[in-house]
Amino acid sequence: MNFVFDIDGTICFDGKTIDSSIVQVLEEIKEAGHQVIFASARPIRDLLPVLPESLQQEKLVGGNGAYTSKNGKIDVIHFQDSLLTQLIKLVEETQVTYLADSDWDYAFTGEMIHPIYKNINQTSAQNRNLRSLHKLCKLVLFHPPQRVIDELSTLPVNITCYKGENAIDISPIGINKVRGLHRLQVQEFIAFGNDSNDQCLFENALHSVCVGEHEVEQYASVSVEKENVATMISSVLRKYENQEIQGVYV
Repeated sequence: MNFVFDIDGTICFDGKTIDSSIVQVLEEIKEAGHQVIFASARPIRDLLPVLPESLQQEKLVGGNGAYTSKNGKIDVIHFQDSLLTQLIKLVEETQVTYLADSDWDYAFTGEMIHPIYKNINQTSAQNRNLRSLHKLCKLVLFHPPQRVIDELSTLPVNITCYKGENAIDISPIGINKVRGLHRLQVQEFIAFGNDSNDQCLFENALHSVCVGEHEVEQYASVSVEKENVATMISSVLRKYENQEIQGVYV
């Protein structure tokens, strides 16, 4: 079975590390012969440093589905040129601050104290001018005014709102974590998540767990407090192996 994990707020709570108790149960999933997959809003560039080395070669979904990685090979879906021109014009005209992610490098104009900036892997990527980026895959706007939101709603893009960070995440139309999994030939899965971008995982999973209190928990099978995540992962693994959670191939 495929066990799919969001990163931030699900198994990582400081933006930098995964607790050793959680890493241990992730390794137990692999030892039992199952697949561990990570599906994050982060681009692959920023996802890798959080993972222990033993898990960095697993299948990865980044940018809410815009990035996939298998055996270390990264593939991306990016904004087409005509749409990218519109997005850049909108950003420049309104002077809204942003994080723009390409296939590897990025452009950032927001506040350096913002949690998203702190999670950028700056050791191997460069902060470049927006117009110099190639294959722009994801655009995060900070404190966007209503005018920007209204105009974006007329464009062929996916928009995810992060209310706690007063930011919106923009990706090419049709992109989400489930589509990223499908690009990795993953159909059946058990999912762990915590935010609005995990709703599609919850709606398509055989079984799903929401970590913490968030309105998206209504779509999950069960919820759990972050202090009990490792125990819940072990419980779900045990239930699957006891056939209490059943899929086509059980």
